[in-house]
Amino acid sequence: MELMAAVVSGVKMENEGIRKNSTLICAPLMADSVDQMVIDMKKAKASGADLVEVRLDSLKGFNPREDIETLIKRCPLPTLFTYRPKWEGGQYDGDENKRWDALRLAMELGADYIDVELQVVMDFNNYIHGKKHAKCKVIVSSHNYQNTPSVEDLGNLVARIQATGADIVKIATTASDITDVARVLQITVHSQVPIIGMVMGDRGLMSRILCPKFGGYLTFGTLEAGIVSAPGQPTIKDLMNLYNLRQLGPDTKVFGIIGKPVGHSKSPILYNEAFKSVGFNGVYVHLLVDDIASFLRTYSSTDFAGFSCTIPHKEAALKCCDEVDPVAQSIGAVNCIIRRPTDGKLFGCNTDYVGAITAIEDGLRGSHHISSRTGSPLAGKLFVVIGAGGAGKALAYGAKEKGARVVIANRTYDRARELADTVGGDALSLSALESFHPEDGMILANTTSIGMHPKVDETPVSKQTLRSYALVFDAVYTPKITRLLREAEEAGAKIVTGMEMFIGQAYEQFERFTGLPAPKELFRKVMASS
Repeated sequence: MELMAAVVSGVKMENEGIRKNSTLICAPLMADSVDQMVIDMKKAKASGADLVEVRLDSLKGFNPREDIETLIKRCPLPTLFTYRPKWEGGQYDGDENKRWDALRLAMELGADYIDVELQVVMDFNNYIHGKKHAKCKVIVSSHNYQNTPSVEDLGNLVARIQATGADIVKIATTASDITDVARVLQITVHSQVPIIGMVMGDRGLMSRILCPKFGGYLTFGTLEAGIVSAPGQPTIKDLMNLYNLRQLGPDTKVFGIIGKPVGHSKSPILYNEAFKSVGFNGVYVHLLVDDIASFLRTYSSTDFAGFSCTIPHKEAALKCCDEVDPVAQSIGAVNCIIRRPTDGKLFGCNTDYVGAITAIEDGLRGSHHISSRTGSPLAGKLFVVIGAGGAGKALAYGAKEKGARVVIANRTYDRARELADTVGGDALSLSALESFHPEDGMILANTTSIGMHPKVDETPVSKQTLRSYALVFDAVYTPKITRLLREAEEAGAKIVTGMEMFIGQAYEQFERFTGLPAPKELFRKVMASS
């Protein structure tokens, strides 16, 4: 693979040293004119891509010989030409011979790669009379927009592609569950030939980021968010800067945030930046998980070293752990799972309650920098928790520990009652909270997702109700200032954002993930600018 070696050799990252893997970043270009393609090629080069995929099927008014020659001559990077028909997820809907003619031309005029679909590659080979060009590598591809087959079927598919004489095998499947990715990674890591293995869709994102760890030939990164040639593609900028793709290798440890939804989480920004700052060989990814038990069973290798858990998996996570910290056991929820490197056993703990309670205490004291005086400012206060899920349990437990009188308000009264009984508090339905003000100077803590992006206009209680509270906390941190917090401030209450809880709970998770002290100033800086 001379081209790959040439692209990789001596490439240095700014401030990063030499890249640690040979996986290429390919920018798919979907412009509808040659001029725009050329502009995008320059952008791809500037953004750090190794090659571009020219999607000929996106061009309007295409003059094959002239346009392909122009595109090859004016491209500052190696080129991959794809002319994808509608029947394989592309836009071309014409005569097959014309399509093959364009791909043949690309080979002759100096393309570095062409992509031909498995379904027609034998016909294409006959069409060109087996005349390959030494410089041009043929990628033979198969796209499955329905699902991800079994490992056995994937193995057979790869063998079929290899048998066509492909220089590079490409398989793209679709994730209906995040566990589907494991099968493609397994095929990729054991492949004896250069292979591109992608799992499309949000649940397949991990396949695109972990390519270098599992030996994938290339991964696709878009120039701009949302302009993708297949579902679930990240941007080149994110691959390079957020996920630090150039520095990933077979021994990189994988961490991530398990949730549903999960794309809003800023955890990958925080942890990846922190890993980079201390030179820790890890990568942290979004994990859109439907069934946490199934996820943890599938990704059981010690390479999958630790996870943060968010809504709705915190309570189910506890049942999946081999050992649980006593505090997390009392709360009944786990937000951090560590896989022991010695035996692969799972240890669960809860860092939510420390992060949130500390942030609320600091808010009551009026400063982040005043150390705990004797006793907690929460002692004796009436502390109302909205929500009876994992975060609600953590806040209720933490407030009780600090001597507060706890009230749980929840849409489902029975769940509120159940949690209240556990912590020795009172219960209300959420609707009853509107008329609940036995005293002034209470504390309110929202632990539900009400008001979270994109439903930013929602709030769990009316502005009128907020007048009875001295301090209001919202666990939601996207947006940073929710409608609840904005209206609480207008009603005269002190407010504490979910960002404060997020940073506080992240300190401990980082230390458990890495065994290193958390870079606290960096955490604050990263979250302030994200």
